[in-house]
Amino acid sequence: MNALTNPPGILPGAVFAAGGLMDMAALLPVLILLSSLLPGLVIFLVKEESRALRATLNLFGAIFKLMLVGMMIWGVWHGRVYEARLPVVPGLELVLHADALSVLFVTLSTLLWLIATIYAIGYLENSPNRSRFFGFYSLCVSATMGIALAGNLMTFVLFYEILTLATFPLVAHRGTAKALRGAKLYLAYTMSGGALVVIGTIWLHVVAGPIDFVERGVLSGLPAARHGQLIAIFAVLITGLGVKAALVPLHGWLPIAMVAPAPVSALLHAVAVVKAGAFGILRVIYDVYGVEFAASLGLLAALSVVAAATILWGSIKALSENGLKRRLAYSTVSQVSYIALGASIVGPIATIGGMVHLVHQGIMKITLFLCAGNYAETLGIHDVSEMDGVGRRMPWTTLAFSVGALGMIGFPPIAGFVTKWYLGLGAVTAGAYWVLLVLALSTLLNAAYFLPILYRAWFLPTPGTWPQEHDHGGRFETMPALLWPPVFTALLSILAGLFAGAPFSPLEWATLIAKREYGL
Repeated sequence: MNALTNPPGILPGAVFAAGGLMDMAALLPVLILLSSLLPGLVIFLVKEESRALRATLNLFGAIFKLMLVGMMIWGVWHGRVYEARLPVVPGLELVLHADALSVLFVTLSTLLWLIATIYAIGYLENSPNRSRFFGFYSLCVSATMGIALAGNLMTFVLFYEILTLATFPLVAHRGTAKALRGAKLYLAYTMSGGALVVIGTIWLHVVAGPIDFVERGVLSGLPAARHGQLIAIFAVLITGLGVKAALVPLHGWLPIAMVAPAPVSALLHAVAVVKAGAFGILRVIYDVYGVEFAASLGLLAALSVVAAATILWGSIKALSENGLKRRLAYSTVSQVSYIALGASIVGPIATIGGMVHLVHQGIMKITLFLCAGNYAETLGIHDVSEMDGVGRRMPWTTLAFSVGALGMIGFPPIAGFVTKWYLGLGAVTAGAYWVLLVLALSTLLNAAYFLPILYRAWFLPTPGTWPQEHDHGGRFETMPALLWPPVFTALLSILAGLFAGAPFSPLEWATLIAKREYGL
């Protein structure tokens, strides 16, 4: 596509041509990317003792980004297209493009980044190397924005690799032998997966030319003689993306990476790395191959089996973990695969279930990890076996944790119930009745590894002393910067379920995406 012409359906001025000027339609996605990138670069230069300046840069970037995303939500909902193109070499362009799917991911990432940033400022208040941490923290979010707004495979791959490199220092932040080991393993896994994504992208470029993300896909018109290569390319791409999405057996890095500080764990599971892999799988299925064409090639049946196996395996492994963050990590392995499962069941209802879980899992999982960070920071609690009676000492944190846990199990009216309802209904509509068994078993396993935690926290007597209790002063159970973020995301988890049918809700956006992907 010539960068000097407007593609069909794009409003005039929405394309950034070489040597031209950008109007707001092209400028907005660029500003969203820069709103975290530029403050992050400046933060690297901020002195360690300049806490106020560092916090101001962090919060300004996060709040400004949220305002920009609000403008984009309104525009995309009303049919406006935001796109910026920059030619690199003949036949290859960097493309930032906002469609309904990218806005869903951008909104999740932007809102949770603001919440996680507030939390991280409090959590790392007395830690060393804060400027380095928050610099890479901002780069990580910038890469996530690039992944969400990528308009073609080349741009996606670029930011996908940047995300790997930006996240490595965050996992290794503590500098201990355990942290360095976890970071090296994380890097080995994700670089290997990234290499497969690069190989698949180049191979697809040779077979089909430059690939823009287009609703309903772009490959169905290729001759049947190339279908064999398309099947192989799909396997390569999904395997590569499956590393970050933690599909079994590619999930080994995720529990070990839990040596990272709590804000990083929250970022890995709810906003950035794991979600980037799941988001990439959605892009390949819906906007490269097209879900109906992928199904006609027989590609989705195998993915549904892998997703189902991951859902059950992650839950079974969580049962045996005493470490709280490791139990939550295996829960993520299980829960993120609901997204892939929804994508592998052909039909708009199952698609809605998978798409909306991209958001619902994020707000519930960040709640759980921030609560785990509160227990560790305030009381020195790291294991499930240490949580007896913690609900009496930290009632608000434990209430937020309870909401997240019950939502993961699927209790109404919390957001997780909406996900499982649509996945189950979509499975019945598509005739995939075996998925109901997977959902039922998963729900029972979710209950088996979450309810004992809640029982310990609320009903068992408190110990004589906590492992290492810190006095934060004041009238709250812990410092406000640590307390209110998980309470707020727990409230969001409830509101997302109670008002699922409201305008601009995650469910409404997922419904809009499904309609466009199936041409309804």
